[in-house]
Formats: sequence, C-alpha cells, structure tokens
Amino acid sequence: MMSHNTSTKSISLNSYGIENAEVHYNLSPEKLHQICIDKNIGTEVSSGALAVNTGEFTGRSPKDRFIVKDEISRDKVWWSDINLPFDEDKFDKLYKKITNHLSGMELYVREAYACADSRYRTNLRIITELPWVNLFAYNMFLRPTEEELKDFSPEWTVIQAPSFMAVAEEDGTRQQNFAVLSFKKKTIIIGGTGYTGEVKKGIFSALNFTLPVFKETLPMHCSANVGKDGETAIFFGLSGTGKTTLSADPNRRLIGDDEHGWTKDNIIFNFEGGCYAKTIDLSQEKEPEIYNAIKKGALLENVILKKGTNEVDFNDTSITQNTRVSYPIYHIDNIQTPSLAGNPKNIFFLTADAFGVLPPISRLTPGQAAYHFISGYTAKVAGTEAGVNEPLPSFSACFGAPFMPLHPTKYAEMLSKKMKEADVNVWLINTGWTGGPYGVGTRMKLKYTRAMITAALNGELGEYNKEDYHIHSVFGLAQPRKCPNVPSEILSPRNTWNNDEGYYKQAHQLADSFRENFKQFEEYANDEIMLGAPPIIKN
Repeated sequence: MMSHNTSTKSISLNSYGIENAEVHYNLSPEKLHQICIDKNIGTEVSSGALAVNTGEFTGRSPKDRFIVKDEISRDKVWWSDINLPFDEDKFDKLYKKITNHLSGMELYVREAYACADSRYRTNLRIITELPWVNLFAYNMFLRPTEEELKDFSPEWTVIQAPSFMAVAEEDGTRQQNFAVLSFKKKTIIIGGTGYTGEVKKGIFSALNFTLPVFKETLPMHCSANVGKDGETAIFFGLSGTGKTTLSADPNRRLIGDDEHGWTKDNIIFNFEGGCYAKTIDLSQEKEPEIYNAIKKGALLENVILKKGTNEVDFNDTSITQNTRVSYPIYHIDNIQTPSLAGNPKNIFFLTADAFGVLPPISRLTPGQAAYHFISGYTAKVAGTEAGVNEPLPSFSACFGAPFMPLHPTKYAEMLSKKMKEADVNVWLINTGWTGGPYGVGTRMKLKYTRAMITAALNGELGEYNKEDYHIHSVFGLAQPRKCPNVPSEILSPRNTWNNDEGYYKQAHQLADSFRENFKQFEEYANDEIMLGAPPIIKN
C-alpha cells in the first residue's frame, strides 16, 4: 500500500500531444523532495518536510473553473455561477496549446487512483510541470503497488502547467489561469496556477458527477472516522470549520479528512490517500496528530520560516491565511486500513459561526438536517478574503458547492434518504464564536468541541425531550442542557453574551440570511425540508 517506488519504467507522452519531453515517471517522494532542493524551488524545514511557494495563487480560483458542455454534461450539470460552461471546440484548442507548451520540457508523471473501495476505483494519470505538484499527487491520491503498476491503465488524466498562460479573448477563459474538466474526454487541464488544490478538487469534481450519475453513490465533502465498536462518524464542513482537526481523534481510527463516498450497500469510503490540512495557528498542543504528520514526505505550502532559521512560523500569514500541508494518510498513526467502514451512526455539520449566535451543539430533525445541508453555512472572517472587513454569512450548498456539478438538491435527496435508512443522529456543531461575534467574543475552545462530539458519539446527551433539550427560539434547534466536560453556560449561546438585546438582534439577522439564501432552492424543497428553516416569529 505504501509504495515508495522509483519506477524504472519510462513512458512516452506522445499520445497526449506532448512530444520530446524528458519524463520522470513515478519518482519516490524522497527523490522528488531532493529534486526540489537541488533546483532551489523548495526548502527543507526543521521537521524534515518540504516547504514551497505556489506563486501568484495561494488558493483555488472558483471563477476560473469550467466544465465542457457536451452530450454527457449538457442536461445533467447544474449550470450556474459555480459550474461555468466551456465550449468543446475551445477545449480542444486550449488542450492543443497546453500540450504544445509542455513539449520538450522536463515533466513529472504520477500514476495513482481515487476511491478506496475497489468497486469504485478510478485510475488517474497526473502530468505535472513541477516536481512538488507530483509529490502532492503522491501524498493525496491512493498509491498503486509495483504489481498494479505493471498493467496500469489510466481512466482520468490531469495535465497541470503553471507556466502556461491562457489568452482570455482567444481561449474562452476569464483570465490567464484556468481549470477545465471534460467528462467526455475524462481529462482535466489546469494552467496559469501552481496551487495544488486545483488538482485535488478537479478529481473531486469529476467523482461528484460520475458516482451519483453512474454508480448510485453519494459523494460527500466530509471527513470520517470509526470507533473501536465499528461505529462510523462523518463530519461535513467548509474550509476552516474543523473537518481535518476533529476527525483526527486519538480514540478513533481516521478513514479520511475531506472526500468520501456513501455506497448503495452502506459503505463509507475515502476518495483519497492523504490529508490536506490548513496550518494557520497550528501547534503540537492543540492539534498533535496534524503537527506530528509534518515530517519528511509532507509538503508545506506558502508558510513563512522564522528569521534566520528553517523552523516554520505557523502564525505568520503574510503570504496567505490559507497556509497548507499535504501528507500521506499513513503519517497519522491511528488510521483505518483500508480506508472504508460501515454506515454512520452520527453525522456532524460543522460551521464556524463568526456571529456567535448558533449553539455550540444542537440536534437536528430530518427536515433541519436536509435544510442545513443544502444551506451549507459558515461565516467569512475579516482578513480571509480581499474586501472582507467584518464577518459575512457564507453559504455553500452541500458544504461543497464549488465541487458539485449536479443540482444541490440531488445530493440532499440522496443524503436524506440514506440518513433515514441508517437511522442516523445528525448534529450541528458551531466551532466559531461564543460570548459575542468576531472581535468581541472568543473562538470556541477545541477541547469543548471535542468533548461535545465525544458525548454525542457515546450517547451521553440525553433523550430528545424537553427535560434534556432546550429549543432555540430563533433557529428552532434543540440544544442539550448538559454535556459531560463542558460548562453548562457555554451550551446556551445567549447566556454567553450577557446582552440579550444584542444577541437576539444578531440571531434574527442571521436567520434572515438563511431564509434569503434558501429562496433559490424553495421550488425544489419538500414540506419537511421547509419546516427545517428558522421559524418566522410573528410579533
């Protein structure tokens, strides 16, 4: 499984239109690490990991991601400001330009696959201009054995060329950078950006289309782990809400930290072979599993080193708030092998509410679960994006809209059906602010969030009744009155504010934002889902 192969096999890329390239095929992580040092495009930090700078782009560029509109995608993709159509003819011309650009260059080819359940295995060939993007692919996707490589046949191909710049007027792109998916050609072309997340999310987007359309399997933007009793838990959430952190639980085996499938015969399986974690404010004390995974073989992106040393300053965000690390999943000690398990008993929706009004934990009805899943709420905090100076509500359908080619309600219907069949408990967890909004209150302590999740997993939050739960007057959510190892006053967000008027004003504003955002989905939502909305309170 943990193949560190430096394959002696060599391949030609002529069939892709890439000619006379010097091809490095399936190099080991150690070799790729050394090449980056030798070429002076990476630095070895004190932990042994490799640190690189991704250039102009330090995050994904959702406005520059396109899907080719052809006979496969035309009537199935939800064309929107997220899924932007791209002309077939334009794709062919852009493909030819990018492959011509790469001809004669030194390139790195990686064979890998996605989907830990062998029935859904999707073979990948990743062709990269930069050695560290190839290392990223080694870390993030599943690694074939030497035996499997002998007759490896790729189903999907990714071609990434950061030094190729598109000409918008000529090529049909918005600007010089782009990521374009073709479901017919089973090809993803990425240019003008060195950000590795575009490679990972390109494959995720492909699976988010093929699995539900052709395999009756629900793809999910979530992390997952499994307890000693074999009970699975899954954690949905947008970037920065705690998916990676909360699933890396020393008492449970990690299945995966970001992308999973839920099959028709009730298996949860990881799409990936590694983790891609945010490193902002990372410390060994707060997140030991992630911190200790940053060793030789790991790839750090856009971090700053302490002056005069090769030690990373995880608090320094002068390049970006979105500092990252990728590492193979086996850098975490406590993992599930292979990366799959049975039906979940508990599902957690994670949100970082910067307004400080949502309860730190609440139990959802099936209607509320569907409503909150389709809403996909978190908040943007000052500094995370250009122009964001105060908290803003942010909604991303299915907790992953930028990667979901189908209409959000398709995924919500599949999830609702599966949740009912599995008789699963669904919880909304606020990992954001308590005691007031961002700038006034404080971020919820990780130890309290962990304690709440542990209590939910252990069935320690009581019966679903008035004695054990209080119904939130603005959101209609059931919040537990008591939780082991958590001060009771923290469980009620209103109590932490010491300002009822300010609290309710903020809570009603956020509830209005939920209702406003959901208007786009109302015609597709049934009565049960609509009853999951924050109730309209008549004076």
